[in-house]
Amino acid sequence: MLENSNITTASKAARLSVAPMMDWTDRHCRYLHRLISRHALLYTEMVTAPALVRGGALHLLDYNPEEHPVALQLGGSDPAELAQAAKLAESAGYDEVNLNCGCPSDRVQSGTFGAILMKDAPLVVQCVKAMQDAIGTEVTVKCRIGVDDQDPSVVLPDFLEQMQNAGCTRVTIHARKAWLKGLSPKENRDIPPLDYDLVLAMRQAFPDMHLSINGGITTLDQTEAFLDAGLDGVMIGRAAYHNPWDVLGQADARIYGDPRDQGATEVARAMLPYIERHLTSGGKLHQVTRHMLGLFTGRPGARRWRQILSTGATRDGAGPELVEQALAELGPEKAD
Repeated sequence: MLENSNITTASKAARLSVAPMMDWTDRHCRYLHRLISRHALLYTEMVTAPALVRGGALHLLDYNPEEHPVALQLGGSDPAELAQAAKLAESAGYDEVNLNCGCPSDRVQSGTFGAILMKDAPLVVQCVKAMQDAIGTEVTVKCRIGVDDQDPSVVLPDFLEQMQNAGCTRVTIHARKAWLKGLSPKENRDIPPLDYDLVLAMRQAFPDMHLSINGGITTLDQTEAFLDAGLDGVMIGRAAYHNPWDVLGQADARIYGDPRDQGATEVARAMLPYIERHLTSGGKLHQVTRHMLGLFTGRPGARRWRQILSTGATRDGAGPELVEQALAELGPEKAD
């Protein structure tokens, strides 16, 4: 990793990060994840630069101060527009601004951003430089190893070299190629084969870059193995969402050397004041509790926990007492 006295808070936190996931990693989800881990780097859902700059949708930048360190992921391909969006992100106080060069969805492709940008590294360079010129906050990139018929062993090192030359020294690499035609976003998460060895080879080829790996990683054992192999960070997606306690509950102790004396039940109860504030401001219970369903995955009573929250949180008048009702089904101490 690059030795630099100005290494950012986000860079330090990026030893373990939770991937940006559309419809999942909203501010309620991130608040929960921060209660579980003090240190893991949290990413927003992808926010498009046009929505911020042209649409004026500044509410998409809302987050809770407790979420730091937190990064905003931007989607876009117009350098000037991305620069304006980056300024808005910096004004909002985000610790990092990340450019999406990895999402394969049709909607993203139609906007000429996401994984399709792997086909135009010079444009990505223009985007990165425009954002860097506009803000002092760290600008990073999340990419694929390649797309469609590209040869990842050729495309990825060339892409990283261009990012490094542009001054972007932190990149997260999703270790699957993306197929932009013929596969759905879901299939793009499973069908193209993972190539962890290629990403590890990039660690050797670019010793001065901060490289994180993403794709198919589900446990802290895997995370530690990649860190031990020399990678600077590991990004976990769906496993961190569906089973947050197993992924994030021991992360502070195992990844950051900062043990925490708490259990999942304590985290659930710590969400109650947050839920009260959300309801008082006009929000609905299910907007928060839908992110809590996996908190007790694999533990006695977890099915009843999920069932009570799933069926009850959308009812009129549902409040924090529903969480207590669901916790009571877990049984004494079995949840932690």
